[in-house]
Amino acid sequence: MAALEQDAGNVPPPGPQVPENAARPLPGLPMLALGIGVLLAGIALATVASQLSGGAAIALVVVSALVLLAGVLTVRGLTPVVAGKARVVQLFGRYQGTIREPGLQWVNPFTLRIVVSTRIRNQESAQLKVNDADGNPIEIAAVVVWQVKDTASAIYSVESVTKFVTIQTETAVRHIASSYPYDSRGSGALSLRDNADEITERLSAELAARVRPAGVQVIETRLTRLSYAPEIAQAMLRQQQASAVVGARQRIVEGAVGMVRLALERLAEEGVVELDEERKAAMVSNLLVVLCSEQATQQVVNTGSLYQ
Repeated sequence: MAALEQDAGNVPPPGPQVPENAARPLPGLPMLALGIGVLLAGIALATVASQLSGGAAIALVVVSALVLLAGVLTVRGLTPVVAGKARVVQLFGRYQGTIREPGLQWVNPFTLRIVVSTRIRNQESAQLKVNDADGNPIEIAAVVVWQVKDTASAIYSVESVTKFVTIQTETAVRHIASSYPYDSRGSGALSLRDNADEITERLSAELAARVRPAGVQVIETRLTRLSYAPEIAQAMLRQQQASAVVGARQRIVEGAVGMVRLALERLAEEGVVELDEERKAAMVSNLLVVLCSEQATQQVVNTGSLYQ
């Protein structure tokens, strides 16, 4: 946990943020009916004015124009909100609030209503070539599942929330990849290949700290590609094969020594045969050759005595 906090502490602190607050719209359907009624009234007044003359006609035209303008403004304030997409309301450059409730809403007709998606998104980083903690070039990529939680920060704190998440994802992946070796080689230390769960947890923590200023919540991150770069892939494969052969040989020798020890102890306990040190050494040598050989051994039957 301390390592997670240390990684998150490497992220520079965010600047001033605009926190999200709920807007207070009016129900849209009644305002729609009112707008249509005002427009019809304005059209009716204009029709009556066209049949009159003189000062009364001019006054009625002015009234009908004002009524039509009021109807247009009423209709213009209607704001449809789709589920999964919020509306950030802005009046003359000042943040007024966010509408999240789906349906037809009505707000000040002079406001700017910015659409912000609040749906869960999948985003995969590009395949990156990075040097791990041992200096070996590796290829790594990750997928991040994220969602906008603070619509005001997503609009006012960053230029483009999608590009911001993309760049910060690549930055976090590069930092994590260069902080740990690809393979621990039996040392027990954290490595990218052997400790995938711990590495993705630390990647999620660092990425969450990086995208927090944009009002983004990281739901999950996973590594989608992890391999040595092509220029060293064959060499590292041979190294892994050699390590596997050495490990297998070590297990075979340990097992063979145990079997030889058991055989000598059983012979001594049951008194089957008494062997001097020279014959014990010969027996041990023969058993080790038989047990450690990769190929089947050829049996030789001794027709003479034990010492011939």
